[in-house]
Amino acid sequence: MQPHSTTAATATPATNDALVLRDDHDGVVTLRLNRPLQFNALSEAMLDALQRVLDDIAQDATVRCVVLGAEGKAFCAGHDLREMRGTPELAYYRALFARCSVVMQAIQALPVPVIARVHGVATAAGCQLVGSCDLAIASDAARFAVSGINVGLFCSTPAVALSRNVLAKRAFDMLVTGRFIDAATAADWGLINEAVPAADLDDAVARKVADIVSKSPTAIRYGKAMFYRQRQMPLADAYAYAGDVMARNMMDEDAGEGIDAFLEKRPARWRS
Repeated sequence: MQPHSTTAATATPATNDALVLRDDHDGVVTLRLNRPLQFNALSEAMLDALQRVLDDIAQDATVRCVVLGAEGKAFCAGHDLREMRGTPELAYYRALFARCSVVMQAIQALPVPVIARVHGVATAAGCQLVGSCDLAIASDAARFAVSGINVGLFCSTPAVALSRNVLAKRAFDMLVTGRFIDAATAADWGLINEAVPAADLDDAVARKVADIVSKSPTAIRYGKAMFYRQRQMPLADAYAYAGDVMARNMMDEDAGEGIDAFLEKRPARWRS
């Protein structure tokens, strides 16, 4: 696929500045949150921008991998608290958190892997965003927190993603203290895959992307959908479902090509 210039997923009416920047190159989509002065807080407009671009990616069969990063000093500081205080209504808050939850689930619903590229702080819903991505690689200077408790708000929706990545007692400790953990701890606890020196962050992400795009696109799509669905099933149901998925995957021409290539000791030529 031909690279296209950076474009906006949406724009603010006053400034026409892109809230989410997108760049496509050889099947890899790079997204960058672009509210640097607000530490990339997830305003309503930002959530709408993310949803639109994720919907576009979901329909694009040429996409092989997505990298989600951010502009400025922070990865994402969570929800826009000033905007939230502007409409102190229960219905508004319910709708806002539901909208954010849909965006987080849309990341996992994409048929291709999404890698969080974390270079600065990721707090509250920003930490939720990291936890919602399939993979995460962070600068060793990055820090993570679910710090709503510090302003009287338990990070309930971020807790959903956090507790699916981090052991319960560790997740609960973060939620009730609001304390930050560093990137090395986040890697040890399973919130991210690895922490690397800041100067090596882009290379580390590029290596992970290259690993992914070297594999069969069909197998990756089968696998990601299966992985998340089976986690919600009882053990016997999970095995039955996974066996059916694997059988259907075996019928795909990429599986035949890959096995033949292995037996013939040659590189595979993926056909999907």
